[in-house]
Amino acid sequence: MKDSIVIYEKANELIKIFNTRNPKQIINEIGIELFYVDYFKELLGMYTYKWKHRAIFINDSLDEHTEKIVLAHELGHDIFHRKLMQDTLLKEFILLNTKNPTEYEANAFASHLLLDSSRIENLISEEMTLYRIAQELETNVDLLLIKINEMKKLGYAINIPKEMNTQFLIKK
Repeated sequence: MKDSIVIYEKANELIKIFNTRNPKQIINEIGIELFYVDYFKELLGMYTYKWKHRAIFINDSLDEHTEKIVLAHELGHDIFHRKLMQDTLLKEFILLNTKNPTEYEANAFASHLLLDSSRIENLISEEMTLYRIAQELETNVDLLLIKINEMKKLGYAINIPKEMNTQFLIKK
């Protein structure tokens, strides 16, 4: 499994080189072909590398925020798992799967590419809930949790904000 520092540094290197956190722009700049397809039903996206040709296929029915996460995730596969993907397809059915090390690395990369650490620190210091922070950042709460977990691995002294008790109306 890739070290958190390596993943963080690679995401930040791309941000500096291309002056953006936009995965679609980076994908275009580095020459990965991007195909939007309408025949995916449950499939979110997939990455392939065959005959030195890199391609990402993405479900064209995704909302803007989910599309951005899936594109960043697939870009992570290109950067860290290209040799593993040779002559195969990596299909994404579950957004932000954390059980498989390869999937976790792509998720960690996506979290670093899309979410700014200092902004998250500031929002946490305002004692916002995770859901409110995710809303503020226009991202998925699970991606935010991955980012916070990665920030802790990188030595950030942050505490995950307390969540609301959503079962306060249930009779005990």
